[in-house]
Amino acid sequence: MSYLLIYPDSYIKRAKKFLRKHPEIHKQYQKTLELLELDPYHPSLRLHSLSGRLKNLSSISINMSYRITLELEISDKEIVLTLVSMIKFIKN
Repeated sequence: MSYLLIYPDSYIKRAKKFLRKHPEIHKQYQKTLELLELDPYHPSLRLHSLSGRLKNLSSISINMSYRITLELEISDKEIVLTLVSMIKFIKN
């Protein structure tokens, strides 16, 4: 089953800004969204709910260094994305 991704204007604005700063991940980001559209629970996305002060948010991995933190509303046929941030992990 395929889902329709709904992108509010706030999501598009923040995503464009992030991708301008990190153009090297543009293809991986696009692939992540395509996979999310096909199956939001695919293991490669590593979708999980966050806890603590971020308990209403979820996280999806773009790759091992980047993730998207967002509010995610999944219904029968649609996924509404409300972007909170995109994060780059720095290894110690």
